[in-house]
Amino acid sequence: MPDESLLRITVFTVLVAAAATVVMLPIGVSLAWLLARRRFRAKALLDTLVTVPLVMPPVATGLILLRLLGARSPLGRALEMAGLEIVFTWKAVLLAMAVMGLPLVVRTVRAGLQQVPPRYEQIAETLGAGPLRVFFTITLPLASRSVVAGAILGFSRALGEFGATIMVAGSIPGRTRTLASAIYAYTETGRDAQAATLVAIAIVVAFAAVWLSNHIADRDSGLGPFDSRSA
Repeated sequence: MPDESLLRITVFTVLVAAAATVVMLPIGVSLAWLLARRRFRAKALLDTLVTVPLVMPPVATGLILLRLLGARSPLGRALEMAGLEIVFTWKAVLLAMAVMGLPLVVRTVRAGLQQVPPRYEQIAETLGAGPLRVFFTITLPLASRSVVAGAILGFSRALGEFGATIMVAGSIPGRTRTLASAIYAYTETGRDAQAATLVAIAIVVAFAAVWLSNHIADRDSGLGPFDSRSA
């Protein structure tokens, strides 16, 4: 099979990373809200589970995903019976990216939510607003910059994901090959020029994403009309 073009690898990686960001964002915001606004017995356990992918070797995370979704596991057999093929497909790439990027989304959004004064939420509740309305009209808008920054960081992490992806999706040309896995494959086979080109592309994309995230985070940290400095 002829190797795919560098442009195709780049486009595939960016599109799947964007899709992974869409998947991880609502989950990450929900988890961040739970950790920032609620007290419950399993809070420390949940916080630990969310953070573990940041400190555990990505290859180990990929192996866990492979065991969970493989044909020999109950979940894998159920998915196979339902006609869903995940392992060694683009869906596995998306899943690995989402799992590895989720902790960054949660940590960034949680920090933003903790800066939102709870009294504004309490005022809205006394005026009859329900929990969902308070969240979408008060909490989320005030933490929107952190949400955007978290999404960009999660996207950046997804772009550079390698260890978990290579375990659960492989590096199949035209199917699951990403920027990171292509750089490894090209270097391993002596195609240094192609690898260097992909490294340059990865640097540019990652730099732009991180710069944008930092720019958003470093902008005026006030909370607009609700900023405590204007009270």
